[in-house]
Amino acid sequence: MSQPLDTVFAALADPTRRAILGMLLEDDMAVTDVAEPFKMSLAAISKHLTVLAEARLISRERRGRVIWCKLEPDALRAASVWMQGFGQFEPVDLDAFERFLEEELSGDPTEAG
Repeated sequence: MSQPLDTVFAALADPTRRAILGMLLEDDMAVTDVAEPFKMSLAAISKHLTVLAEARLISRERRGRVIWCKLEPDALRAASVWMQGFGQFEPVDLDAFERFLEEELSGDPTEAG
């Protein structure tokens, strides 16, 4: 597996980061709003956001004094192409993936790692 794919899969391995991605499916969010439902420090959330940004799953943008996080829509494309190479996987239906994430993350996000 190439380094970018390693980074994506490593980022997705953590339940807190998957919960954050699920939250960002709805809309862009300020870092403080991302952190609000979790029982961890803002510094810990910032570390999770850095991992997601390094994997290019999200982007961050400063708007005035606030840093906003945005889900990158094509972020999982390389991982999807890699998995399809095994011939065991159907092309990823991003709408179905979004529904899956919403179902998986519909519980209490504070229970995530």
